[in-house]
Amino acid sequence: MGDQTEQSETGIEEEVGKVLEQAKELQEAASSSISRSSREEKDLRQRAQSLDASIAKLRSSITSLTFDNDMDSRLAEKLEDELNRAKCILVDGDASSFLPGKAESQFLKMFLGPINVRAVRKDVQLKVKEEYNSYKDRTAYMFLIFPSLLLFLRSWMWDDCMPAFPVQLYQAWLLFLYTGLALRENILRVNGSDIRPWWIYHHYCAMLMALVSLTWEIKGQPDCAQKQSGVKLFLQWAVMQGVAMLLQNRYQRQRLYTRIALGKAKRMDVVWGETAGERGQLWLLCPLLFILQGFEAYVGLLLLQTAFVGVVSEWQVVFCGFLLVLMAVGNFANTVQTLLVKSRFKAMKRTKSKQQLD
Repeated sequence: MGDQTEQSETGIEEEVGKVLEQAKELQEAASSSISRSSREEKDLRQRAQSLDASIAKLRSSITSLTFDNDMDSRLAEKLEDELNRAKCILVDGDASSFLPGKAESQFLKMFLGPINVRAVRKDVQLKVKEEYNSYKDRTAYMFLIFPSLLLFLRSWMWDDCMPAFPVQLYQAWLLFLYTGLALRENILRVNGSDIRPWWIYHHYCAMLMALVSLTWEIKGQPDCAQKQSGVKLFLQWAVMQGVAMLLQNRYQRQRLYTRIALGKAKRMDVVWGETAGERGQLWLLCPLLFILQGFEAYVGLLLLQTAFVGVVSEWQVVFCGFLLVLMAVGNFANTVQTLLVKSRFKAMKRTKSKQQLD
């Protein structure tokens, strides 16, 4: 019995020794692999940056030669197309992770600390983008249902006087929504997406407004309907915003997939604001967006008016009214800018086609 126990102990001791040796060998192999990968990554990063600089230099040379009439316009156009293809391969493929990324914003550093959120693998970057799109789809339905329910209960159950808790719950959800959007959009920009800075700033303003509105006292009777007129208008605007978000997500996502297939957009690009859309889609979206922006400004001005005439005297009313007007003006300016860019692009396309026919 004693010999059996001794043999058992010796066998376990040998197994433990083998496991320890295997752990050491695995550690050495992993360290060697990481060191080799780091050297290869450094080499690929240098090659990618050098190639990007070469593309920019060649593009500048072609532009200069064409401007001085030292190069045939058709040859210049052909070379530009080839450079665009090279640039597309570089920025839209796996090599894009070796290019210098956009600097991380203070907003990301404030929430996540000084960590690198840029994904090395392209499939991970695309996963981040798809999660952002799914988040927008989910929140668009909530953006429509939540305020609609509050307005319905206001007239059906609450006798035109909403209690504080459900309104503040909605405002807390808005704070969560816009914080999530801003975080995702900042991460997407670091990973090479084309989101315009205004839409991120817009979500900063919306976050701030939701935070301030949480401290806004929702007063009851007497004169409840008059005191809550701004809340009612804001909820009506939110319903319109939900409808616009659903239309934008549907139409613009389809258009973006088409542009990616044609090589006119990167796979990491996302639909932002009023970017994409065919002519028929724009005829539907643009009037709705302009009405929405006008109504947003109207709600903001109404809140400012109620504060200045003394109906409601809280500072939150003035602050939220100012932010609504600011966001409406910014959204309008960006919508007009997008339409102007589209018009110039179409005009250039028509001119180019006419020159080729001639």
